[in-house]
Amino acid sequence: MSFAPAEFIHEQIRLLGASVAGAETYIVAPELNLGFDVGRCPDSVLNVDHIFLSHGHMDHAAGVAYYFSQRMFIDNAPGTMYMHPALIDSFEALLRLWGEIDGSKPESRLVAVEPGRDVELRRDLLVRPFEVNHPSRKPDRTIVPALGFSAVEVRKRLREEYQGLAGPALVELKKKGIAIEQRLEVPLVTYCGDTAPGPFFDLPCVREAKVLLLECTFIDPDHKHRARGGRHMHVEYLREIVPHLNCEKIVLIHLSRRTALQDAREAVRRAVGDADMPRISFLAEHRRRKKRPPESDPT
Repeated sequence: MSFAPAEFIHEQIRLLGASVAGAETYIVAPELNLGFDVGRCPDSVLNVDHIFLSHGHMDHAAGVAYYFSQRMFIDNAPGTMYMHPALIDSFEALLRLWGEIDGSKPESRLVAVEPGRDVELRRDLLVRPFEVNHPSRKPDRTIVPALGFSAVEVRKRLREEYQGLAGPALVELKKKGIAIEQRLEVPLVTYCGDTAPGPFFDLPCVREAKVLLLECTFIDPDHKHRARGGRHMHVEYLREIVPHLNCEKIVLIHLSRRTALQDAREAVRRAVGDADMPRISFLAEHRRRKKRPPESDPT
């Protein structure tokens, strides 16, 4: 089964993707040349050079080998996949094994990232990993933390005390070695992956993101125990979380396929109230409509 992709746009941020609990999750930001998770790796994922993998569960990572093999097939550079250090060896082994099955190992680049250590993609763009609350256990019982990621735009602006000065005065200050600019970080889009509530909601890159991609898997009041057991989000958790978020838009993902979208939206409204609803939507509400073929001229 394939799931209809969505296109979400807010100001200069455009996101393409799909997210259905237990089935597939991938989100790409084409203009930023990056993606979060690969799902089964549709074409939109193949088209970006930087993929940030939140964790190794199949619905988020099934397309890892396909990503590298298809990029090689279409003569693209291999691309880079960033993941928790504890996952590197396992995915290297997966790619080697797939090479044995397929006849050639795809060229790949896997990079270990840790919470709080920024990945600089451009001078004006970095991705900041942070730990979320969805750990998994490998067969050797190693605990692998899950990661969230924030794409942060880096700007420079004139320090407040020098604003209003003419150009020659600013030049003189620079000649004297005085720093007249300050660094400004603008979290554009933050992806929390699969997670239960945790302290990461206090991080500025989460709390102040223009667009926050946030899991909301369970809606049924009787499923709170399932949310707790699987370290997932229940809609009731939004009651406490949303009022503390300054995000311009909150996009809910990873909804169970057993839940009707209309029912889920009404449950969110009951949890957060009418005041916050204008900035909240489900990714599935933004599904791309197929263009209708032009009608033939009756004449």
